[in-house]
Amino acid sequence: MRTVDLVILAAYLVGVTVFGCSFYFRRSAQGTAGFVAGGGRVPSWAIGLSIFATLVSSISFLALPAKAFAANWNALVFSFTVPLTAVVAAFAFVPLYRGLNSVSAYAFLEQRFGPWARMYGSACFLVMQTARSGVILYLLALLLRTLFGWPVPAIILVVGLTTCVYSMLGGVLAVIWTDAIQSIVLIAGTLLCIGVLVFAMPDGIGAAVGRIVAEGKMSLGSFSLSDWASETFWVTFIYAVFINLQNLGIDQSYTQRYISAKNGRDAVKSVCFGSFLYLPVTFCFVAIGTLLWAYYTGRPGALPDEVAAVKDSVFPYFIVHSLPVGVTGLLVAAIVAAAMSTVSATLNSGATVIMEDWFRRYLRPAASERSCVAVLRASTVLLGVASMAIAFAVIGVESALSTWWMLQSVLSGGMLGLFLLGCASRRVTSAQAAVATLLGVGVVAWVVFWQKTFHANLSIVFGTVVLFASGLGLAALRRRAS
Repeated sequence: MRTVDLVILAAYLVGVTVFGCSFYFRRSAQGTAGFVAGGGRVPSWAIGLSIFATLVSSISFLALPAKAFAANWNALVFSFTVPLTAVVAAFAFVPLYRGLNSVSAYAFLEQRFGPWARMYGSACFLVMQTARSGVILYLLALLLRTLFGWPVPAIILVVGLTTCVYSMLGGVLAVIWTDAIQSIVLIAGTLLCIGVLVFAMPDGIGAAVGRIVAEGKMSLGSFSLSDWASETFWVTFIYAVFINLQNLGIDQSYTQRYISAKNGRDAVKSVCFGSFLYLPVTFCFVAIGTLLWAYYTGRPGALPDEVAAVKDSVFPYFIVHSLPVGVTGLLVAAIVAAAMSTVSATLNSGATVIMEDWFRRYLRPAASERSCVAVLRASTVLLGVASMAIAFAVIGVESALSTWWMLQSVLSGGMLGLFLLGCASRRVTSAQAAVATLLGVGVVAWVVFWQKTFHANLSIVFGTVVLFASGLGLAALRRRAS
């Protein structure tokens, strides 16, 4: 890193951190309502950019180019489903959550199936979001190791602790507004990277495109209908439909943003805006990975073997060694700050779930505002420590994106199926839903651990379908018996 880039990085991070912490002193961020929902007065465009930033994070920004560099455009198939699922979430789930008398999305499960369902949904969410934050911290540590040569565990520890402080002081308003700023910078930095790669191609962009096409680097993957054990087009597409519907439809990280909007119409606009922006930007990420492959294959020996061996490190290496002075510092600062903002969003929503679904629901229903805010801040620290532990656990994996996709599929535990069951039928009883949930979780375990025919990512698909169908089936059998 050159001195100019280091100065830009330091100034940018200090500015963003101070800006986020400044919300601690704003009236709209005071109290429980301010900490978790910003008083319900946040503009739709800011929420939309925040949703986009949460969808992207450092997972997409660093791992999507890595997958495209190593293989093809199969990872882009995941993005195709985001606008589709956003429309479903906007018109099916946004009115549902804004009509609840709780900031927690999992209060709906209690209304339909009883306390056990709420505890199950919130527990699955906490585990899944902790894993997500851990993967984000790990990818960020890979980038900073490339920049400074610092050990990954030390980076995870420093960034994780810093993010805890940022999340405790700023609340959801800091998360939304810093995400909005980072989104704009990330988009600009992405376009700059593509421009540099196009004009710096050693044998010209025409020859590079020829090599890309000849090697099949723009392939979306196999369209085979018989291979369900690999990341084919259909495996990725079907998995993405279910996981993105889960993200935008029932994930507290997103549903909490819907409540922060001024009204239902603004909430719908925000989820559509953020999700529709995701597809073209992730296309740019994938294009960067393919152009990186052409760039380094046209320059034999330019990429060190130790960097090439860890695909998630290739893009950070290019950022440090090939971008113009100033652009490197700005882009690195944007990636670091965006990763911190995304982690802070997961910490904020997780703390909200602990406070609303566990502390205020079971331990102290009549807790004061002061007690609730104290729990929110203590929970933020607890989740931050757990996230750092996950980050340590995934050090050295070959592809962080594939690892996260599998973890997300497994840890979801059939939550989407339970929500859909509650929305689709009023006849399903609590006991029937509990049996259906056990069946769904059992199928998830079977797909992941005991069979070899289907890819592990499809566990969420099978688990959701079995849970939903068995719940409706049990209700139908009971009606016939009566």
